[in-house]
Amino acid sequence: MVKFNFIAILNLFTMKSAFYTIASFFIGALIAGCGSTTARLSYPMTHKEAQVDTYFGTKVNDPYRWLENDTSASTKDWVRVQKAFTDNYLSTIPFRDKIRARYKEIMNYAKFSGIGKVGDYIIFTKNDGLQNQAVFYIQQGMDGTPEVLLDPNKLSGDGSVSVGIDGFSNDKKYMAYHVNKGGSDWQTSHVMDLATHTVLPDELEWLKFGGAAWRDDGYYYSGYDKPAKGTELSVKNEYQKVYYHKLGTKQDRDELIFEDNEHPLMYIFPQVTEDQRYLFIYKAQGTDGTEVWFKDLSKGQPAFKLLFKGFDFNYNIIANTGDKFLVYTNNGAGNYRVVLVDPNHPEPRNWKNIIPEKEEKLESTGTAGGKLFVSYLKDASTRIYQYSIDGKADHEVTLPAIGSASAINGFKDEGIALYDFSSFTYAPSVFMYDIKTGQSTVFKKAVSKINTGDYESEQLFYTSKDGTKIPMFIIHKKGMVLDGSHPTLLYAYGGFNVSITPYFSTSSYILLENNGVLAIPNLRGGGEYGEKWHKAGNLLNKQNVFDDFIAAAGYLVDKKYTSNNKLAINGGSNGGLLVGAVMTQRPDLCKVAIPEVGVMDMLRFQKFTVGWGWTVEYGSSDSAKYFPYLYKYSPLHNIKPGTDYPATMVLTADHDDRVVPAHSFKFAATLQEAQQGTNPILIRIESNQGHGASGASLSKTIEEYTDKYSFIFYNMGITPVYQ
Repeated sequence: MVKFNFIAILNLFTMKSAFYTIASFFIGALIAGCGSTTARLSYPMTHKEAQVDTYFGTKVNDPYRWLENDTSASTKDWVRVQKAFTDNYLSTIPFRDKIRARYKEIMNYAKFSGIGKVGDYIIFTKNDGLQNQAVFYIQQGMDGTPEVLLDPNKLSGDGSVSVGIDGFSNDKKYMAYHVNKGGSDWQTSHVMDLATHTVLPDELEWLKFGGAAWRDDGYYYSGYDKPAKGTELSVKNEYQKVYYHKLGTKQDRDELIFEDNEHPLMYIFPQVTEDQRYLFIYKAQGTDGTEVWFKDLSKGQPAFKLLFKGFDFNYNIIANTGDKFLVYTNNGAGNYRVVLVDPNHPEPRNWKNIIPEKEEKLESTGTAGGKLFVSYLKDASTRIYQYSIDGKADHEVTLPAIGSASAINGFKDEGIALYDFSSFTYAPSVFMYDIKTGQSTVFKKAVSKINTGDYESEQLFYTSKDGTKIPMFIIHKKGMVLDGSHPTLLYAYGGFNVSITPYFSTSSYILLENNGVLAIPNLRGGGEYGEKWHKAGNLLNKQNVFDDFIAAAGYLVDKKYTSNNKLAINGGSNGGLLVGAVMTQRPDLCKVAIPEVGVMDMLRFQKFTVGWGWTVEYGSSDSAKYFPYLYKYSPLHNIKPGTDYPATMVLTADHDDRVVPAHSFKFAATLQEAQQGTNPILIRIESNQGHGASGASLSKTIEEYTDKYSFIFYNMGITPVYQ
């Protein structure tokens, strides 16, 4: 069963066109013979315009502001020339085709993910091997024959259309799902009859993180007004509203349920309890902190009542027990707890602890079969426990190894539930959990083409700049000698209360089987150790995240896992910001830097799409309090001309409407101009794709990782074993 979890939801000059048209003919000449890095590359020129902004008396130049206009002919020309430049560089790497072939080989195995048990049906996804998108399957019972329920690969010729499940109707007849095109966050909602596999005529457009909270013969959802043509991927998203859609009617007949015209920059989401008695409305100013309103639908309550005032804490309604609410919250518990709340007396002093706060972070909660399931993080790995609804402990759910498991969720009247499990050396598999007996059995097991027994993972702790102990996972071949020679990828995120737990990454084995090392530190800013850990790395503490990452690199070099010339740093989105900030603060730290879909302009991120939602994590340049701090570490604004920067490949995509590609465009243009040394500065711009891996087709994923590891090995002077 797909359940709502708010916290989990919580990315010009008239001569320019002529120049770019001419320049495209000379790209080959500019990089001819660049198979070595003995001379500085001749980069395509990016035109500058006079643009100066004043922030609280500080003047800031922004000469590449014109690149923010993603639909202009000038920007399109710039993109075309930069893509040609990058493609030509990558084409000179002699082992690129071998890496691609190997990656396709090890990716070609069946991969599974569980959706849930819905009445007589079990629903899961499967990718046969090299399908662009996983296919949704349905079967009756454990022994039923799987049938295709929905195949996203048939919705586009290039695999750029992805599908996500939003929720099942309470009578278990219908499934609401959404379609994303080209990787954009914009969603179109559809409904399918589970018995007949028929798609109903219902179609709802301009949803973003919309969901489907079912009640009776329809569902509540969140939507936006249709944006002006040409602004869909960049305009600031404002005035989200909640509507009710009745099956069989047109979207323009949907009933407006909730809006807030006084606060246009607000996320607003609905949730309905499984018994359909209560409707909740969540409001959030950003990615952290909620306010909750509710209505008792059984009593015809005319107006919503405030349950929890925002926005200092997070709240998520797990379920109702009669007329009281089970709530997952960090109010009064930095590591989170579960409390029982009487809506007539919702003040914290009246709450009853059901699952008190513990030393470990309570990462998520769910219900199934009349039981309560809670997932804890023990040094960034999952532990799941089953409780009665009133908080009496039943037992721990036995997992197959130390790793990561998805939350257990399901309908109240179901006796079994599905969960996914994986680790660094355990391919993602689906387990069937018997709620009565507490036994887990394999439902769908992935068998990778890698001999994972040849590799090992370890978790260690190192010391950051201020003395804080930081955990780090390290994965490599068994028996590896620590002599400083190993190509190493240091990957991290460090923000938004996101926890990085052990996961199976097929692409990482391209590195590992070439005597490489994958290192993943759990930086402050994440959620691995609760709210204190998160707060230690956000807002005015953001520099701690960068210091933690720099210290991780220092540890790897000091302990001779690698050397600075064999070290690559990588991260995406907020992790792209991390890489951008670290490489501008410490350009000597590594040989290769790969920032992906990063937030690079910390002075203007809030002006595009949903960027305003990140101000609770970063602060805003509109504030005199936060501007100086943001300006001090903003990657774009800390590039210094005449510096020898590491070999850098900036990754972005033309349909990224979460972290708009202008961040990467401006960063790459500035970096190319400033680069003094011979290390290449490239920008890889994917077409018809969105924010990182969001909805990306497998074929594009293969090409991306092929280029990533080709670039890393080539600039480290390493010839992979496939040569």
